[in-house]
Amino acid sequence: MEYFDTLETRPPEQREAALMAALPGQIAHAKRNAPGFGRILAGVDPAAVNSRAALARLPVTRKSDLGELQKTMPPLGGLNATPREKLAKLFVSPGPIYEPEGLGKDWWRTARGLYAGGFRAGNLVMNTFAYHFTPAGSMLESGALSLGCTVVPTGVGQTEMQVAAIRDLGINAFIGTPSFLKLIADKADELKLDISALKKAVVGAEYLPPAVRKSMGERGIRVMQLYATADLGHLAYETALPDGTLNEGMVLDEGLILEIVRPGTGDPVPEGEVGEVVITTFNRDYPLVRFGTGDLSAVLPGPSPCGRTNTRIKGWMGRADQSTKVRALFVTAKQVNEILRRHPEVLRARLVVEGEVGKDRMTLKCEAKERPSGLAEAIVATIRDVTKLRGETEFVAPGSLPNDGKVIDDLRKYG
Repeated sequence: MEYFDTLETRPPEQREAALMAALPGQIAHAKRNAPGFGRILAGVDPAAVNSRAALARLPVTRKSDLGELQKTMPPLGGLNATPREKLAKLFVSPGPIYEPEGLGKDWWRTARGLYAGGFRAGNLVMNTFAYHFTPAGSMLESGALSLGCTVVPTGVGQTEMQVAAIRDLGINAFIGTPSFLKLIADKADELKLDISALKKAVVGAEYLPPAVRKSMGERGIRVMQLYATADLGHLAYETALPDGTLNEGMVLDEGLILEIVRPGTGDPVPEGEVGEVVITTFNRDYPLVRFGTGDLSAVLPGPSPCGRTNTRIKGWMGRADQSTKVRALFVTAKQVNEILRRHPEVLRARLVVEGEVGKDRMTLKCEAKERPSGLAEAIVATIRDVTKLRGETEFVAPGSLPNDGKVIDDLRKYG
């Protein structure tokens, strides 16, 4: 096996010790130099945050909070430790949400994921991610350049020109979404142009259908995925054995602390349970502490067969920032968890919304370790108090609720 560096094969306990040793310094850096975190972490002693248990007591700052934070303290909500005038770039994502890029090689840390996808020095790489406003194009370009690749910055659209460039330049590597890779391949077939030089692709930003991976493989293009966000950069990546066999899940990038928490809370869930991806990064420019991505995932047991020893996750499994509207009022995951907080007998719960719009029915399905007399009535009263809506309670067998991270399940039919 070839590895990006020796960090990937460290004993897990060595990696964990290094992360926990570095954590207090990063907390102190964020609190001292990022005004927003100075406020969020007020009263926190950084030296005491030297374990996962201590980290789990800190507040979660969620992606959904950024809009309000950035209005209060523009342009980055005070979460940046490097002043705006010393940053390399500012990006604008829908919302709008503003994201920084600092100076330095491979600032987004995407080289590791590209390397696992087979990218090497001398490759000629077509980068089809957008270069305007959002950071994806810049994010992946920086990783490819740091590996010694030559990049053709094509962006999206103009499939005929993309196909012609592959043929004329002999482009052998692709970066972009799986759907755009398929569009390019289909256009090549339509134009009867030879793109056999293209041998590998690293894709992201959307679901990769198995049929697309299979069809690309039949063309001689190996497709691998990486997982990144506009705030945190590269988070995790797929790996394969030397014979090309794909390994299950995605390996977490080095230099990150991952927590999987119950949606709407900051409480870590047991290993294997689906929850929200929360990341603490050691980026010095943008030191995000317990940053809730809004994405769902789960930790897989054991190390990857490829020999990399970092935590494996299942990859992107949907959105954690769930809410729905019932009788003109929004119901959120945070409210559901407030109901659970008031009734510790309930182990897990899911709020199911059924019926027709205007004739909605809310039922909190609960797994409980014990059911004292009056518990159902008390929960119904709490539902009314927290959501200002009427709801019912149904007890189900422990372990019977699906392990999919859903806190709210809206089963109503629209249209």
